Amino acid sequence: MRAAFFDVDGTLTDTRVWEGLMAYFKIHGLRRWTHRAFWAYHMPYYMLLKARLISQSAFRRPWAAHLAWYLRGYTPEEANTIWNWVVEEFLTLHWRLDTRHLLDDHRAAGDLVMLVSAGPQPLLERIAREVGAGHVVATEFELRAGRYSGRSLEPVCIDENKASLAKAYLERQGIGIDFQASYAYADAISDLHLLEMVGNPIAVYPDEELRKVTQERGWQLFPTPS
Repeated sequence: MRAAFFDVDGTLTDTRVWEGLMAYFKIHGLRRWTHRAFWAYHMPYYMLLKARLISQSAFRRPWAAHLAWYLRGYTPEEANTIWNWVVEEFLTLHWRLDTRHLLDDHRAAGDLVMLVSAGPQPLLERIAREVGAGHVVATEFELRAGRYSGRSLEPVCIDENKASLAKAYLERQGIGIDFQASYAYADAISDLHLLEMVGNPIAVYPDEELRKVTQERGWQLFPTPS
């Protein structure tokens, strides 16, 4: 079977899904102290990143993991209201429709379509239903006694883990994939391992570093430069 692996942030959307998660709590006046704690914790790391004293990975891994703080105490059923809001209200104006058409083409061709993202697993499952992707690999949040604990489960689905978690998922499901014939779509250098996993890597609206690698390796750019 041939597959098409899609990153989400910056690839299927022109924004980050975590922005939608934070927007929900801000607009509804919820988790204000959680929000302050989140920024207080991560702002020093952001400054170190800007000063190029830490890597993108060192900054983004705890950021993605700590999004679980916002869900502490919610049941999965209660959290569905949040996921629905992010997709139906926030992301409506942020889809990259040209990239979604690529996903539609793969689905129409009978390819396995998988979303691979650092975002929360239940949110990505809701996004997958919206775009018609049949499979999801993302960052899982811990449940204790039927409620989110505020912790995420390792490993966070980011950097090299995107490729390893995607392969592990397919193995667990007993799905055989021809990786050389498959496609991957992503926008950032942090997605390099995901792109290297397939025979047809496509850089979608790539950042500067990924664009450089794409040009060096002769990979396809999307949209195609005029």
